[in-house]
Amino acid sequence: MERLPLEKLEKYQPLREIVFEALRDAIINGQLKAGERLMEVQLAEELGVSRTPVREAIRKLELEGFVVMVPRKGAYVADFSTKDIADLFEIRSALEALAASLACERITSEELEELERLLVRIAECADNNDLNSLVEADTRFHDVLYRASRNERLAQIISNLREQIQRLRTVSLATPGRMREMLEEHKKLVEAIAERNIELAQKLAQEHIENAENRMLEAIRKDMRSSVSGRQVVK
Repeated sequence: MERLPLEKLEKYQPLREIVFEALRDAIINGQLKAGERLMEVQLAEELGVSRTPVREAIRKLELEGFVVMVPRKGAYVADFSTKDIADLFEIRSALEALAASLACERITSEELEELERLLVRIAECADNNDLNSLVEADTRFHDVLYRASRNERLAQIISNLREQIQRLRTVSLATPGRMREMLEEHKKLVEAIAERNIELAQKLAQEHIENAENRMLEAIRKDMRSSVSGRQVVK
């Protein structure tokens, strides 16, 4: 991990929060990999801080599900089983449906226009098979929906759940045909919200998350089967 840039040391932001965000981002983007041990001394040196904010950041990462503490061994980047993923998606599906229903009642015309522009951007990314830009556009799309719900606590909870599986999102979107499927799901959801159809918006939001989960689990299981097959060939 690169040394924490000094310009990130914002005047009114506690150092432990800056360190927490740096470590969380490193986990999400795969710089710190699942199962990797987090060494306080090494991280403090790489980030250019003392061990105290690193220790505090690791505790918060544990509370938010990014890190697991192993007795007498230390802190490790959390790995996700298929059961963990299913549990996270089950919660997120229900909360996304709630956010969509609230957005039906509270979204502004400006926010609807912003969603339409993001649909165009997502379509461009799909046409160009630009996975990284598509993930960014999809994230912005959902952020607008959360904002439109006018429930900041709900938005915060959903964002945290999404971040926990962020490193696996590309697995789902990279599966054949998923980019186009996601675009069509988004289009239908925006139409339902624009029509203030709460029941349909809830249904479409749940289906969108369930489809993403199914694609992700399908890709993970396929990768696991390939790994086992590869090991058998080596033997």
